Amino acid sequence: MADKRRDALIQGDTIIKGTILNAGAIDVYGYVEGNIAAQNLRVHEGGRIAGKLKADTAEVRGTLQGEAIVKRLIKITSTGVVEGDIRYGSISLEAGGDLSAELRNIPPEIAGDLELVVSRGQSVVVTVMDLMAIDPDHGADALTFTVTSPTGGWVAMSDAPREAVTSFKQTDIEAGRVLFVHDGSAGNRASFDVVVVDGAGAASGAAQTVKVAVLAK
Repeated sequence: MADKRRDALIQGDTIIKGTILNAGAIDVYGYVEGNIAAQNLRVHEGGRIAGKLKADTAEVRGTLQGEAIVKRLIKITSTGVVEGDIRYGSISLEAGGDLSAELRNIPPEIAGDLELVVSRGQSVVVTVMDLMAIDPDHGADALTFTVTSPTGGWVAMSDAPREAVTSFKQTDIEAGRVLFVHDGSAGNRASFDVVVVDGAGAASGAAQTVKVAVLAK
């Protein structure tokens, strides 16, 4: 499917008050007030944005004021001014840049289909297709899952499958070390809940349930 996002250029003598959505790249030399959603944003010297922003990346050489969520990198150059409430994946601030904002790291998200299939009384490896964490500013070794409310079995590590664990890291999943071990009980369903926390202490929110379908041997 073709990407329908369009680039936008806001000239230095232009004032826009309103909403810009589903944009590709936006270059702002003038003044924009309102809500902006774009893939890449560049606020050039003399340019100014006031309002709410959502972008994958942002480079600020002018002024950005308001609320901003930048999923990946926000770069503030020596001429840039950023004020307000900023959530970011990573941040770069050059000497001379002005940053007067409440900064919050973007919390991790849980991904994967959250579904497993195991034979009764056996174990199954939890793969990244089943469960993983997405976090733009933390590596896999800084993402820790907490396990609660297991039913019909337990989560274990491959080197000690009989010992239930209550936490593991994204690196463990990527290495194929995380198992769900069925306890052999009757019924065709099992489950466990997970939350993931990053290295800065930001959590993924309410616990999500990994559902396990149990097959007869």
